[in-house]
Amino acid sequence: MNKNPFSDEIYLKRTYKAEPDFRGEYFRDQTKIIHSQPFRRLKSKTQVFAAPDNDHICTRIEHVLHVATIAASICKGLNKTGNWQLNEELAYAIGLAHDLGHAPFGHEGERAIAKKIAPANFMHEVNGYRVVEHLTCYGKGLNLTYAVKDGILCHCGEDFNNNALKPGAQPNDLEAIKDRKHLPSTYEGCVVRLSDKIAYLGRDIEDAVRAGIITYNDVPAIIKKELGENNGEIINTLVLDLTNNSADKDCLGFSDEKFAIMGELKTFNYKHIYNHSSIAKQKDVLTYAVGELFDYYMELFGRYSLGPGYEKEQKKAARSFGHYIDSMREIYKGVDPKVIITDYIAGMTDSYAQECIKEALGINLNFNF
Repeated sequence: MNKNPFSDEIYLKRTYKAEPDFRGEYFRDQTKIIHSQPFRRLKSKTQVFAAPDNDHICTRIEHVLHVATIAASICKGLNKTGNWQLNEELAYAIGLAHDLGHAPFGHEGERAIAKKIAPANFMHEVNGYRVVEHLTCYGKGLNLTYAVKDGILCHCGEDFNNNALKPGAQPNDLEAIKDRKHLPSTYEGCVVRLSDKIAYLGRDIEDAVRAGIITYNDVPAIIKKELGENNGEIINTLVLDLTNNSADKDCLGFSDEKFAIMGELKTFNYKHIYNHSSIAKQKDVLTYAVGELFDYYMELFGRYSLGPGYEKEQKKAARSFGHYIDSMREIYKGVDPKVIITDYIAGMTDSYAQECIKEALGINLNFNF
C-alpha cells in the first residue's frame, strides 16, 4: 500500500506546541487557513484577468477551492482502490493554502515585484510559506503542520515535464527552499501539484470565453474530443484518468495520452489567452504601475523608516502603509526595506492595489472584460 515515506512526527510538527483536539491536525489546519486574513483576501485577487468587472471571472479564492476539492476527490478515488493510503484532509488543507502567497494581479504582479527586487526573486510559493509562517497574525504565523507548509512550498502546477510524481527522498528543509526544484514531502502534496493543473487549464478557457478573448470554436477539436467540451468535463476526465492510471503504481501521473493532450491545451492557452494582445497590453500597464507603487513606498519608508510621522500624510495609501510597518515594528527590525515593501504589496488585493495606485500615482487601472 502506498503511503507517505516519513513519520507522523515529521509531518505533524508545528513551530509552536499545540495540544491536540478532536478535530484532527489537518482539519484543524483547514480552520486556521479559512479564518485567516490572507485567505479572505483571495476573494479579491484574480488569476489571468486582473480586476475584472465581470463577477463570473475566476477569483483566487475560487481557484483554491477548486484545487482543494479536486485533490480530496483524487485521494478518495485512490484510497478506494485499496492500494493507496492518503489523507483527504491533508490534501484539502494544502489546496486551500497553496496560493496564499500570490501578489495582486496574478502572475503579472508577481513578475513586477520580481523586477524590483532583482537579483533576488519573488515566487508566490515561497512567499506563501513566508505568509503562513512569519507574517500572519503580526508575525506569529498560523502555526500550521509541517506537511501543509511543505505542500504550499512545493505546489507549482506549471511543470509539464514530470508526469510521475512521488515524494522526495528526504524531508524538505522548508526555510532553505528558494526555488521550484523541490518535490513535496508527501503524496498529498503531489496530488495538489497535479490538481493545480487540472483546476486552471479548463477554467482559464471558460474565463477567456466569458471575457470575449476566444470562443469555444477556437479550441482544437482534439482537446474537446479527448478532454471535454467544457471545464466540468475536463476536470472529470483528468481526475478519472489520474486515479485510474495511478491506481496500481507507486507514483502519481496521468496516462501518456491525456498528459500529451494537456500539453497541447497548455500551448493553446498560452498562444490564444495568456499572450493575447489585450492581455499583453494589460501586462505592460500592470508591470509599470506595480513598479511605480513599489518605488513610492520605498520613498515613504526612507522618509519614516519605522518611526512616527506617517499619521500626518494626506493620502490614505501612505497612512495605511505607515500603520502596517508600525504594527510590524518588532518583526521588521534590521530587515531590508525591499523585503518590507514586497510583503506589503504582495498582501494587497487587486482592488486595494488599484485604489493605492490611483491615489498615490494618479494611474487609473481600468480593465474591462
